[in-house]
Amino acid sequence: MRRIYPPHAYGEAPRATCYWPTTVEAEPNPLARGTLTADVAIIGAGFTGLSAALHLAEDGADVIVLEAQDVGWGASGRNGGFCCLGGSAASDKALTRRYGEDARREFRMAERDAVELTTNLIHRHAMQVDRHSDGETVMAHTPAAFKGFEARATEIERDYGVTPTIVPGHELSQNGMTGPFHGAMSTPIGCSLNPMKYIQGLATAARAAGVRIRARSPVQRIERGASFNLQTPEARIQARRLIVATNGYSSDDLPDWMRGRYLPTQSNVLVTREMTDSELTTQGWTTHQACYDDRFFLHYFRLMPNNRMLFGMRGGLFSAPWADERMHGNIRQHFETMFPAWRHVETPHSWHGLLSIARDLTPYVGPIDTMPGAFTAMSYHGNGVAMGTYAGALLADLVQHRAPRRTHPQIMQNPPKRWPLGRFRRAWFWPVYAAMWASGA
Repeated sequence: MRRIYPPHAYGEAPRATCYWPTTVEAEPNPLARGTLTADVAIIGAGFTGLSAALHLAEDGADVIVLEAQDVGWGASGRNGGFCCLGGSAASDKALTRRYGEDARREFRMAERDAVELTTNLIHRHAMQVDRHSDGETVMAHTPAAFKGFEARATEIERDYGVTPTIVPGHELSQNGMTGPFHGAMSTPIGCSLNPMKYIQGLATAARAAGVRIRARSPVQRIERGASFNLQTPEARIQARRLIVATNGYSSDDLPDWMRGRYLPTQSNVLVTREMTDSELTTQGWTTHQACYDDRFFLHYFRLMPNNRMLFGMRGGLFSAPWADERMHGNIRQHFETMFPAWRHVETPHSWHGLLSIARDLTPYVGPIDTMPGAFTAMSYHGNGVAMGTYAGALLADLVQHRAPRRTHPQIMQNPPKRWPLGRFRRAWFWPVYAAMWASGA
């Protein structure tokens, strides 16, 4: 495999103290062994791969999922559990300039549809995912940011058909949101959940529909003949169609088309021990809303039903033991600055994982044009719970050569351009990150 981070990033160390695996007893999945056949082979057992597998199996397809580690080992089992609007990091202005206003509106409605699809799957399969939060809330970290909320609320109402609730700074404490903020705006779309319970729920539903999930079976080679031939350490798999659903954990040579079309970057998360009601009251943060601020280095945080606080942030372009230690120290410092009354509260769980950024800052769902019959989806820009699930459903239709039953936005149909600098493309962000750190953005 040709990956752009050191091996450390793809090993166990970054997730060694991840909170989510401690909350589930996952059903073991066997290795792929011998010669296997399928209508569709899917590489990757995350949100996208398992959503695609489930939808395909419900259509009657014979599906095998090949996972290098195990279900939810990558970003799908490490994220903050925000099932919310998102998928693109491009501004409305950029989307309109590039694609036109109709395409921008189409994409915004697909964001809402993605949340609806995900919540419907949870209900339909009776998944117990520790769901909470009525939508999500953006916190203003400056007075200027709060002044912009009124205009943003008008845009949200126009694009999604819902009316956000705006809370001025002097009312935050009575809403259980005491902190260094100047106001809040809540959009009533989405929820919070335990991402590992959700991905395991998808796996359970997929297995019940007939999907074969094979763990610890990394695909080492892809050959295209009359069918796709995939090689793992102990198996050879033949399939008529192929889906690559590896996102930030992709390899530049599986297949070669992937080279440079995604930029993995790290997101860091910590989770506290369970806190007492007194500790929550002392800080003045008692809401269970899923929250984030609007800085460049986004903070996202939520008080979970068991009174553990989850706190995450973007950042980190290096991967090594020393970098892990530095990232933990940095995120802990940000946590203590934002919630000073909790400086004494232990954070036994701290981890990070790789998300994918596209050069044009929009997700892609479509064919791998150098390999007829192969499809992929990637780059949800840190919002993969809903959009990754939605992308999987789109792939299930595309791989069957049928018109998608859900909106496939024009914005998501353009193959991602390659990042400059090839395997050294992480360097593209180094000066940007340095400038943002210096400015405190």
